[in-house]
Amino acid sequence: MTPSAVNTPPATVVEVSNVWKIFGDNAEAALKAIREKGLSKAQVLTQYNAVVGVADVSFNIKKGEIFCIMGLSGSGKSTLVRHFNRLLEPTAGSIRIQGTDVMALEAKQLQEFRNRQIGMVFQNFALMPHRSVLDNVAMPLEIRKINKNERLEKAAEILNIVDLSAWGNKFAHELSGGMQQRVGLARALAADPDVLLMDEPFSALDPLIRRQLQDEFIELSASLNKTTIFITHDLDEAVRIGDRIAIMRDGEVVQIGTAEDIVLRPVDDYVAEFVAGISHLKVIRASALAQPIEAYTAAQGPIVANAPRIDDEMPLNKVMQLAIDHDQIVVTHNAVEIGVINRQLILQAVLDGGEL
Repeated sequence: MTPSAVNTPPATVVEVSNVWKIFGDNAEAALKAIREKGLSKAQVLTQYNAVVGVADVSFNIKKGEIFCIMGLSGSGKSTLVRHFNRLLEPTAGSIRIQGTDVMALEAKQLQEFRNRQIGMVFQNFALMPHRSVLDNVAMPLEIRKINKNERLEKAAEILNIVDLSAWGNKFAHELSGGMQQRVGLARALAADPDVLLMDEPFSALDPLIRRQLQDEFIELSASLNKTTIFITHDLDEAVRIGDRIAIMRDGEVVQIGTAEDIVLRPVDDYVAEFVAGISHLKVIRASALAQPIEAYTAAQGPIVANAPRIDDEMPLNKVMQLAIDHDQIVVTHNAVEIGVINRQLILQAVLDGGEL
């Protein structure tokens, strides 16, 4: 592989442009009034008997990215995710997935698009109780009219990936909640979709099972390189899972960034309060702590010969473990030395982090 190929950024898979969703018979008039007069949500409700669910949302998502959309109840996150497969029609705006204009699809095209390019995992599992686990997973392929042997073989392969190969002949009620959610994920993956939509898929599970499934999903996503839109109200979950996080409030996206960006550089008081309880140990990477080598050596002197070299993406908790035995730690990016961390810099990060 050539160096240029290695450094090629991932392609954009999802493009969301100026999406609005206003509920009510006067949605178009309400949107016009918002644009021309700057009406608030409360004014729209009073004057037009309409509710703003999503307000002028735009972002792009890259291939293989886990993009978390989060917010409190009523923020618009679940409303927004239902536009990607057009379970809801937007009042205005566009969504393109792999170059396809989702809003322009006719009924038959939309059905084909949902079956081939979008997989959805629900909070309530949504398994068919009269079907076996294997048949549940094979459903998207059955809809495609793939012959029985081929679809069952594919379903069995996917069940093996989610560690349920021994449960294919069981029924949903014979499985635990965590296992049922694995079946739901396997069903979504069976069709090999371009994009996974996951609407609070783990929120109904016990904390221990939830964390286990989060870990399994992170590994699975990395191995399959699936682009995922993940809806959650839990910031800890978003921090653990998301490559980037979009925080919504009152239908608007107020900030998009990595967990580190949002925790260290909140755009307003709402976001700052939202992330106040998040431990910096979970989000800060070595790159955020590192002092440039030139500045460090000018102020502190030369770097010792046995200073360990670490990747700039190493999280703070692992850096702290190294600092027990080493006062200087050299940070690298693509094997190039870019900075130095010492115990003083780590201590300052811990103090700045408040609750850890």
